[in-house]
Amino acid sequence: IIGKAKIFQQVVELARKVAATDANVLLLGETGTGKEVFAQSIHQASSRAEQEFVAINCSAFSSELLESELFGYKAGAFTGALKEKKGLLEEANLGTLFLDEIGEMPLPLQAKLLRVLETRQFIKIGDTKSLKADIRIIAATNRQLQKDVELGKFREDLYYRLNVFSIEIPALRERETDIPLLANHFLGIFSEKMNKRIQTIDAACWPILRAHQWKGNIRELKNIIERAVILAEGTTIKPSDLPVELQNRPNMTGAISAFDLASVEKLHIQRVLNHT
Repeated sequence: IIGKAKIFQQVVELARKVAATDANVLLLGETGTGKEVFAQSIHQASSRAEQEFVAINCSAFSSELLESELFGYKAGAFTGALKEKKGLLEEANLGTLFLDEIGEMPLPLQAKLLRVLETRQFIKIGDTKSLKADIRIIAATNRQLQKDVELGKFREDLYYRLNVFSIEIPALRERETDIPLLANHFLGIFSEKMNKRIQTIDAACWPILRAHQWKGNIRELKNIIERAVILAEGTTIKPSDLPVELQNRPNMTGAISAFDLASVEKLHIQRVLNHT
């Protein structure tokens, strides 16, 4: 989805330009801003589009498991390695490897990844033969990697290897004009998924949605629209279908006056329950 906000259009243009190259990319931004979607878009617009896009979240594994996931292993390499396993570096050969939450990668593994970037080769755990790694790396993080480098939590040489081209994706609260575009996009997805004939979002919802801080960014908006689709009756999402914490904002009284009587009654009951 291409946003309307000027700052976001600039970010999209940067992504388009770097997609035409084979440079490594570092995506920066808060959690939930859509960094993996950007990575997939860069891959799809690149010369590697016909090859594999392989993604892994570096914070979801222990150091040992992350290494085996990335590099793979030979049968018998360690206890429990009953058969050979192909690693993600091998899976992504000729394609793109997306390393999400790269800032959470342990230092010893950072050194091994740096070696891969320098030599374009890697060795499976328990093997002695090198394999080619013709891959493009797109990494993402919500951390301040420059500060982590200064604190010794992230390798400086790896940082500069990854940071060939960095793109900072703005938070949703900086892209207020994109909220209706994204919300209607998710409405279409979840209405179809849940086999419901919900076609529109009531105009009274927009002041409520625009006033929210969106600490969870696009992911939070996606979850709220999914919840609203579940609760909605009829063909329109109403303010009363939104979470109570959004409806309870003190500056939303103007929007509330536009509700129908049943919605106001339901909202009042929800607020009393929430308060008590």
